[in-house]
Amino acid sequence: MITDRLYKTDSYLRSCETQIFRVANVSGKKAVILKESVLFPEGGGQSSDRGTLTLLYDVGSTAPKDGQKYQVLEVYEHDGEIYNLLDTADDIPIGSRCRVDLDWQRRFDNMQRHSGEHLLTGIFHREYGLTNRGFHMGDDYMTIDLALEGYAKVNELTWDMVKEAELLANEAIYQDLPIIVRYFGDNYREASKQPQRKPLSVKKDITLVGIGSNDEEWGCVACCGTHLKSCAQVGLIKCFKLEPNKGMYRIYFEAGRRAFMRYQEELEVLHTLGRKMSAGTEDILAKYDAQTEKNREKYTQLSDLKKEVFAREIARITSELSDEAVAAGSIPAWHYHILSLDDLSTMARDLSPLVKKLIFLVHDPSHTVLLVSDGTIKCGQLVRDNAGIYNGKGGGSDTFARAIFQSKDMAETFMDLLEKHLK
Repeated sequence: MITDRLYKTDSYLRSCETQIFRVANVSGKKAVILKESVLFPEGGGQSSDRGTLTLLYDVGSTAPKDGQKYQVLEVYEHDGEIYNLLDTADDIPIGSRCRVDLDWQRRFDNMQRHSGEHLLTGIFHREYGLTNRGFHMGDDYMTIDLALEGYAKVNELTWDMVKEAELLANEAIYQDLPIIVRYFGDNYREASKQPQRKPLSVKKDITLVGIGSNDEEWGCVACCGTHLKSCAQVGLIKCFKLEPNKGMYRIYFEAGRRAFMRYQEELEVLHTLGRKMSAGTEDILAKYDAQTEKNREKYTQLSDLKKEVFAREIARITSELSDEAVAAGSIPAWHYHILSLDDLSTMARDLSPLVKKLIFLVHDPSHTVLLVSDGTIKCGQLVRDNAGIYNGKGGGSDTFARAIFQSKDMAETFMDLLEKHLK
């Protein structure tokens, strides 16, 4: 392993001067391997650091360069080495001196979230005997997957239990418990003797991260990420959702500044909703329930009124179907503005058995023509064969179909065409 990983002994180190040991071509860009680095590669559920690399001296020279700076887009491990992917395809001289500067805001954000995960998972283990079987640090939230196995103290995980664990995790933040990082290298025997909430699964480059003290196994586990020095720097832990997942329980949560920002955003939504409903946070649920009940009553009333309107309209249409104009072969059309397309579709299905030939129901706002028949004339086929002539689209069954046009004129021309075609 070439790179001396400075972040392992000091996760607060923000820059270093070093030497470029090797350069590789990766997807059209240059990736460099450094003698020392403060940049953490992706691993342990934590995304990689980012930063900048500034060239200082040419190979074998003591004359300063012009300070050419490159962005470090990604840091990852490959074949045991750390690759720093740069935003350039330029030739990078091997052996040159350079300065690496860490994107500290991103690093601290990652440390708050990762340390918060350690703390919350440790509390779930301490209180309920749950085992963490998965951790994901996404752009919008983090998740942990907890399993009821081994020494589980409970038969299920409820939302009330999650809230209790969240409170206890935040109390550890108030107490400012230390976060203890110990390095054992390849000394698996000594590392495995330490109290841990999860059996040691690595045998090389072993790092144990604990909370509180070295004797408290609930807070100790092997981890390769970067961590804060104390729980107080996590700031806040907030859980948002609990759901079952592949026989386990998945917790959605956030930690640090992200938890605060999300809490702030959701509180603003709550306050905005309260203002719109003329309610405070203490009675907004009661007002919401009352409004929901009123809406339910209005919906029932509207549904009954629509049924009455449909019945009257169907009666009117069936009575008008006996007119002489219809008997002479013209296709009658009824135009609507207020009723919706769904309303007309409901009417069309009830009308279908009563129509001996073909009628049109026209939804004027959307330039949509509904074709209705008893199946003797194939409505769907008429639409498929003719609507496209006027840039229309649609389809349907033998008894009911719809054709949608870009303008009123195209819809009317389509109806005229069918009337002439069917005479």
